[in-house]
Amino acid sequence: MSNEAIGADRFLALVAAAQDRDLRLTSLQAGLLVAAELGIASDSRSFARMLGIAHALVLRDLSALAERDDMLQVVKRDPKTMRVHYRLAKP
Repeated sequence: MSNEAIGADRFLALVAAAQDRDLRLTSLQAGLLVAAELGIASDSRSFARMLGIAHALVLRDLSALAERDDMLQVVKRDPKTMRVHYRLAKP
């Protein structure tokens, strides 16, 4: 699914719905889950670029989310670029 097909309003509505289902999620964490579910981003750099936010902020929330171990799994880390690839724990 392409970014244009989803639209910003739909993406933000899905992020808000994810946060309503789990109040522990930050907006970034909910966005990471929605992006993985929709197939629009499965690595930290792509997600950061897509939303125009600092990669370090994405890495921080991605690490916290991966520590929960029930929603998202880290599948690969690139030490040179710091890019982290992830997928939903329960597709």
